[in-house]
Amino acid sequence: MAGDIAAKFLSAVLSRPRVRRLLSSEHFSVDGTLIEAWASMKSFKPKDRPANSGPRGGGRNPPGDFRGEKRSNKTHRSATDPDARLYRKGPGMEAKLCFIGHGLMENRSGLIVDARLTRVSGHAERLAALDMVRHFADRPVAITLGADKSYDAAEFIEGLRAMNVRSHVAQNTNRRRSAIDKRTPRHPGHAASQRLRKRIEEAFGWIKTVAGLGQTKLRSRPKVDWAFTFAAAAYNLVRAPKLIAAVP
Repeated sequence: MAGDIAAKFLSAVLSRPRVRRLLSSEHFSVDGTLIEAWASMKSFKPKDRPANSGPRGGGRNPPGDFRGEKRSNKTHRSATDPDARLYRKGPGMEAKLCFIGHGLMENRSGLIVDARLTRVSGHAERLAALDMVRHFADRPVAITLGADKSYDAAEFIEGLRAMNVRSHVAQNTNRRRSAIDKRTPRHPGHAASQRLRKRIEEAFGWIKTVAGLGQTKLRSRPKVDWAFTFAAAAYNLVRAPKLIAAVP
């Protein structure tokens, strides 16, 4: 981890000549996925309470009763993995201790060209996306970035514009005012990006099922970040042979 080996491995896979020719240098997509932490809800305790406090009896794993107790990331932390954060993906859904993995995909072959893992927050996906795409935006011709409606925020769109990146983000029609102007969704390129961006879910599905990161077996953000990035590189290695064979 000190040598950032997982990121270097991902870069080495992408730099191979036969893989590099598969990659688009102009059109990209970004998304995030939740990675469940290796920590139970019983470990989510008040920050001002000693780690060894709690109900006595019941052996090493006593039952927990959280009814009526308000728990949040401001007042509580996991004693098992302090880097994990409590997060609810949507209204009515179960809150879990988790991280969020971010992937940047090129749209020609659907390969992951950058990956990282962060703590969950309302801005984590957009901040990670800006950081990842910045490394590909330093070119005279504007590149495009497709994303779902959760990225429809004024500061994110302005950040892309400042890097000469064309926003192909889906409009959030549930908001009073979208940051996406009305002309952008009518452009054929926007429709193509919206169709292709969904392929990143294939990578996330493989990472969470085949690579076993639906729930990580590691603790601490640096270790889970290493595993997530390494799994992204492995996904590319699995896909590359078929893609290379299809190239005339």
